[in-house]
Amino acid sequence: MSSDADRRQGLRVQVNDEFAFVDGIMTEYVQNLSRGGLFLRCDETLPIGTEVALRFTILLDDLETIEGKGVVTHHAVRPVRGLGIRFSELTPASRALVERVCPG
Repeated sequence: MSSDADRRQGLRVQVNDEFAFVDGIMTEYVQNLSRGGLFLRCDETLPIGTEVALRFTILLDDLETIEGKGVVTHHAVRPVRGLGIRFSELTPASRALVERVCPG
């Protein structure tokens, strides 16, 4: 039986580290990203299997926007609260950006 870590698609890339420094203000943001999905740091939860519309920015040289759809796959409470979300559909531009940020 494989673990969640075994089922993840590719290497996780930390993004939006700058938001961690304003933790008292920012309550939700994409913390890491892979070709298969993302981890959304947030206090609220949604049931596993919930389909969500995605539109978020990541900080590279400039702000880049990623848009598409995803499905909640797991909840986390430690070390931070949040949701694991698997991409089910991304716009072509967003897919290209994810592949640029998350090589291989």
